[in-house]
Amino acid sequence: KTGKKEHNHYRWALTAFVMAVALSGLLSLSSEAILENAGLLLALLILALFIGLGILFDIIGVAVTAADPRPFHSMAAHKEKGAKEALKLLRNADRASSVCNDVVGDICGVVSGSASATIAALILTQVDVGWPRGVSLVMSALVAGLTVGGKAIGKTFAVNSCTQIVHMVGKVLHALNGLHGKKKK
Repeated sequence: KTGKKEHNHYRWALTAFVMAVALSGLLSLSSEAILENAGLLLALLILALFIGLGILFDIIGVAVTAADPRPFHSMAAHKEKGAKEALKLLRNADRASSVCNDVVGDICGVVSGSASATIAALILTQVDVGWPRGVSLVMSALVAGLTVGGKAIGKTFAVNSCTQIVHMVGKVLHALNGLHGKKKK
């Protein structure tokens, strides 16, 4: 039985690796394509989007690991939308947390770092700065500060509101499953 668990663990690690490579490539490619011809304002909005996505998925990952399944059993018994999906998330909390925190969250961190370098280069082409490295330094520090600070606030929120967050994610998954089911028919 331990051999099977170990096999599943390695299989999950390989799956996470493949997801990370694919998602990272997709997000990097799309952000580079958009940022290539973007103005400063659009570039900053895209950077904020990646930082926000990283924080949001970190909140979800923490909430899934902190939530108690008991309220969701009651909700599922009363056939509340999203309760079954929430229970499935909680039964797979380690994987859900890994996807949210590690795959999506960390990739958003990498892509936002890359975007900040692109923005620094964009600023340097538009403004004559006496210390060019200062622009890059400020951008990196700002992105790191916003990401770390946002995740710190988000973790507190996630732990204190884990039931509501997991239920909301369950509702979103339920709606997406409904859309997928309608396409099949």
